[in-house]
Amino acid sequence: MAKILDGKQLSLTIRGEIADAVARLVSAGGKQPCLAAVLVGENPASQVYVRNKQKACEQAGIASRLARLPADISQARLLELITKLNADPAVHGILVQLPLPDQIAADTVLRAIDPAKDVDAFHPENVGLMVQGQPRFLPCTPHGVLQMLRRNAIETAGKHAVVIGRSDIVGKPMALLLAQRGWDATVTLAHSRTPDLPAVCRSADLLIAAVGKPEMVRGDWIKPGAAVIDVGINRTDSGLVGDVDYAAAEAVAGWITPVPGGVGPMTIAMLLANTLKAAGGESP
Repeated sequence: MAKILDGKQLSLTIRGEIADAVARLVSAGGKQPCLAAVLVGENPASQVYVRNKQKACEQAGIASRLARLPADISQARLLELITKLNADPAVHGILVQLPLPDQIAADTVLRAIDPAKDVDAFHPENVGLMVQGQPRFLPCTPHGVLQMLRRNAIETAGKHAVVIGRSDIVGKPMALLLAQRGWDATVTLAHSRTPDLPAVCRSADLLIAAVGKPEMVRGDWIKPGAAVIDVGINRTDSGLVGDVDYAAAEAVAGWITPVPGGVGPMTIAMLLANTLKAAGGESP
């Protein structure tokens, strides 16, 4: 039976550390960290995410702002807002909640954010720094996974890690980070065109699923004793499920993350950590 990696509890611990660091920063004369979120349209999931982020900021002593914009806003108007936030010295982090409406080019908007305020770490400059092993910020979800591994003493050096999914937000940065010095994993980045994907997964000491397909990873895809990190959050008729068949995987794996309550809360904790760092504080 696998050990459950409780991201909800761990995120509370890290958020407590961040709150302490914010208090130290402010008491030493530093500015209160501030995160500005931009929400375009009425996407229900996005509204929940932003609300959770605002609540987490408040609990950590981080100021938060929210700009709610109509779904039919023009790209030019959105870029005007980004320019104002870039120039505002009281704002340390800027987050544009994705997805954006079809009339807006997300890449253009994300590139417009000042890299020093890009707490999602999506800007090409920040991606390049990460690839070189000199990150300004780490992308929130991959960073959350790394924290789970480190704080649960899950060894990565010399291990085979398989990352399923090649998105710019999770899959690609996750693979790059695990291969870097200090983590030292041998990494396979797998995807929909990988031949015999189940066999590739069975070779993994660490399996990270980030594809967005409900319960795609079956129990017989998992090497006995492997650490299984499920990044997927999929809404089904029976509720939220991950990319991994949890019941089947739990019987085989050595460690496993639940959905919900696994990686999701860690993502928000790392967003707070990046905002603190952007304000000049020391993040966990």
